[in-house]
Amino acid sequence: MSTSWRISSFNGALLAAYFIPTWTIIALRIMTSPIQGFYERPNIAVALFISDHLHLATMGTVRAAWLLALGRLTVVAFFAVFLVLLCRRQTRASGGSDEALSIALVIGSLISFASLLMAYHAGETAALRLHATELMLLLGTAIVCLVELPERPPMGQSATIRAAGGIGA
Repeated sequence: MSTSWRISSFNGALLAAYFIPTWTIIALRIMTSPIQGFYERPNIAVALFISDHLHLATMGTVRAAWLLALGRLTVVAFFAVFLVLLCRRQTRASGGSDEALSIALVIGSLISFASLLMAYHAGETAALRLHATELMLLLGTAIVCLVELPERPPMGQSATIRAAGGIGA
């Protein structure tokens, strides 16, 4: 029994199921009330680091909070595009959805790693654990995507796929 679900596709879908609702809620809280949302638990390390080291005024802090929310929403958008592309069997089997997943993993890893460093510097252990967990989830999926190769069509089907405008056309 052959299936088109690859390990990286399934792992990416599970990761999207966590990051889409979680990071959307965090970003929406920042967008509705920037200062209060910025100083909530998932963002407290970034907020403390920015307030302690950059000494920004209120509008500067609001802009930093909105920038963090924009970064999180960008990751959410790429995870959503990945899930949409994952719905087609041919795209899923050929690895056509991997680009959206890769972009989400890279941007999400950068945000989580920066937040991890800021949490370490601020001494927030709960935030440190949260960002370390998110970073390990993202890096684990990235490693699986790097190791697993897309499915190749059998030798006789490659010419018919190219003629139909599929892979390699």
